[in-house]
Amino acid sequence: MVKQRPTEYKCPLEATMDIIGGKYKGVIIGHLIDKTLRYSELQKLISHATPKMLIQQLKELEKDNIIKRKLYPVVPPKTEYSLTERGKKLIPV
Repeated sequence: MVKQRPTEYKCPLEATMDIIGGKYKGVIIGHLIDKTLRYSELQKLISHATPKMLIQQLKELEKDNIIKRKLYPVVPPKTEYSLTERGKKLIPV
């Protein structure tokens, strides 16, 4: 079931928590401050997250333009994640 976002928020904190309120989203953002990490590196850093949960959180952050995903066309596939400009604005939070 896809969660519908409200069209209007009552305060900035409500909007921020809606975007980064997932179980591991804050942790992911924290690890990506000032660096780019591969999926396998994130998986090692957040070892208590299941692969399914980690992928879901990464996809949601990418959809919300908080992180960017760069896929390299090599075998095996290489995927890197980094913060977008919008994501970097969340660092003080």
